[in-house]
Amino acid sequence: MTVRDLYPGYFALVMATGICSIALRDVGRTSASVVLLVVAIGCLIALCLALGWRIARYPRLVLADLTAPDRAFAFFTIVAAFDVLAARLARDAHRGVAIALAVVGAAVWLALTYTIPVRLILGPRPQPVLAGVNGTWFVWVVGTQSVAVSAAVLDQPAHGHARLTALLAVLMWSVGVVLYLMVATLVLTRLLLLEVRPADLTPPYWVTMGATAITVLAAAQILTMPNSPAANATRPVVGGLAVVLWAFGSWLIPLLVIFGVWRHGAKRVRLAYLPALWSIVFPLGMYAVASMHLGKAVQMPIVERIGRAWTIVAVLAWLIVFVSMCRALLASPLRLRGSLGTPTTKRVRPDSSAAKRT
Repeated sequence: MTVRDLYPGYFALVMATGICSIALRDVGRTSASVVLLVVAIGCLIALCLALGWRIARYPRLVLADLTAPDRAFAFFTIVAAFDVLAARLARDAHRGVAIALAVVGAAVWLALTYTIPVRLILGPRPQPVLAGVNGTWFVWVVGTQSVAVSAAVLDQPAHGHARLTALLAVLMWSVGVVLYLMVATLVLTRLLLLEVRPADLTPPYWVTMGATAITVLAAAQILTMPNSPAANATRPVVGGLAVVLWAFGSWLIPLLVIFGVWRHGAKRVRLAYLPALWSIVFPLGMYAVASMHLGKAVQMPIVERIGRAWTIVAVLAWLIVFVSMCRALLASPLRLRGSLGTPTTKRVRPDSSAAKRT
């Protein structure tokens, strides 16, 4: 199996599986939750090995992805994958492993969050960066808020008021909110100023909603944290913005469905398995978990019930995409290569007869 064209955002598979595991655990489906947890861990190990091999074998291709505006921010799925699993394992009291995963996620976030934007702003521009702005840019927000979630989940009372995890959770949540506003402005500007083709409205645009959902989840975790200076000072703002963002994320769902109908119905783009489809499953699962936790945190039972019901939607979406992925992986090597990354292209050999005539 080749990893030459491994999609940078393939770690969304781990994100989607992990968040669906959390959703199932929250609704009391413990056995199913454990099954998805095992699948998520296995997928994380496999993807880490594949990415490591790609970095060692094809460093120039990895560097090209890191400097491409339309693909670079997909690498933040690595951050979210580690942090989602950390949050899931912390719920089962595997604190040591959860801390290790959270530390790795934070380290990757720190490396990417200053490397990619600086490269796009200060590096050479063969074409305007705005043309490469798409839904993957919201993964930057998701990765940032995933660090906030893991910090809040792993927070424990400490001596005095020196609770660094509480401060980290509040700071990362704040950064994530500002990043969301910045990225949303850029994405809207791109959609309004440049022509939108069916190929442009890819599944990662669902991360627009997923970014609001994980911001809501991080806020709900902060609201339920033990008292600390950082948490106490920001709870009114965090609680109010959480409700606003949950409402906005709910509003986005029908709009994103309309985009999908236009792309696959009106424009007849063939619906087939792509790694980017996990960028739809993750927002669905995150919306369910965020709704349940927000409903409990602000005492809005209807929001919690919506989250519990939405878990069914998220798990069904996960099953459909997972089966499609397995079928693609069992297909021919040519299709396998295409499913791992960008579509393959055939090399055209020069016409020998034409060469002779010349």
